[in-house]
Amino acid sequence: MSLVLDEQAKRRWAATEARALGWGGVSLVATATGMSRNTISVGLKELQKAVPASSIVRERIRRPGGGRKALTQMNSRLQPTLEALVEPVTRGDPESPLRWTCKSTSKLARELTHHGHPVSPRTVAHLLHGMDYSLQGNRKAKEGTSHPDRDQQFKYINRQARLFQTKKQPIISVDTKKKELVGNFHNAGREWHLRGQPERVNIHDFRDPRVNKAIPYGVYDLSANAGWVNVGTDHDTPAFAVQSIRTWWRQMGARTYSKATDLLIMADCGGSNGYRARAWKTELQGFATESRLRVSVCHFPPGTSKWNKIEHRMFCHITQNWRGYPLVNYEVIVNLIGHTTTKTGLHIRAKLDRKAYPKGVKVDTVEMARVRIKPAKFHGEWNYTISP
Repeated sequence: MSLVLDEQAKRRWAATEARALGWGGVSLVATATGMSRNTISVGLKELQKAVPASSIVRERIRRPGGGRKALTQMNSRLQPTLEALVEPVTRGDPESPLRWTCKSTSKLARELTHHGHPVSPRTVAHLLHGMDYSLQGNRKAKEGTSHPDRDQQFKYINRQARLFQTKKQPIISVDTKKKELVGNFHNAGREWHLRGQPERVNIHDFRDPRVNKAIPYGVYDLSANAGWVNVGTDHDTPAFAVQSIRTWWRQMGARTYSKATDLLIMADCGGSNGYRARAWKTELQGFATESRLRVSVCHFPPGTSKWNKIEHRMFCHITQNWRGYPLVNYEVIVNLIGHTTTKTGLHIRAKLDRKAYPKGVKVDTVEMARVRIKPAKFHGEWNYTISP
């Protein structure tokens, strides 16, 4: 009944039933419907007026000023108090009990009641929406402290890339992708399946101690729009990083750039290919001597790893390709990477590397002195060339 009748029609219907029952009808209808006796009495008075049906449509359902007032009108302190609880640092007391708890509508309602504003969680949600609040996640936008020469380093890298492209010399962007659990574990994303038949995976992500994580080290060729991924099973070390570059050169680079004399590597400032790692430079010396290439390296400034081309030109497409697919073994990982393509023509090759790469390898001063390294005039710690 309440779904099809408004307040006016409902009370007049109840009044009609009460009048038909005679003496005691108001009480009987009130008990049966749960309506107030006063409401039914108002309906009887409206029926006594014998208002024509044509004019009933034009009447107000409630008289002017009728109905329950909004909580914010009856309690002017309700909205400011709620806003202070939601944003305690900027608009309220930093010692608020909700400062270090999840601000759910039930907890906010409980705290408002404690402050003398009794409301329900549903009312809290309605008030928050009216104040232009909504449930939102975190957004990665802050890059941390910016280096003073950050922009100048980006310009330097850009100039070097254009110079190498003009000379038709190879340019690669390198980095280690996030380590992946190997096994029947949950993998973020969704894939098409028959309704009610999702892929079954383990409830807990407890890694099998006998199976190491997969370590994908990527090499992206900017000019050829091609990539190489070396999937390691041991440790992400400078030796592993340079071995990945060496394998790319043997399998792909040397064929594409048969007349190359130089190679430009763009890398992050930290990790296995960081500019502070001595082992990274000694390993590059071995690669330069072996390949007979002058290897120039440009590191991105601290806190700018997301600007590395490989992140948004190769790694993101790999993640998209294996979304919602459990990485049950190394072969699955290699195949999913190797079958990643894009409309722009990206093609990737991948290989499993089961070699051991021990951590903590020290490079002494004597060995470092053998590296034929020439620092650039601008930030030589970030930009340098290693000759064969």
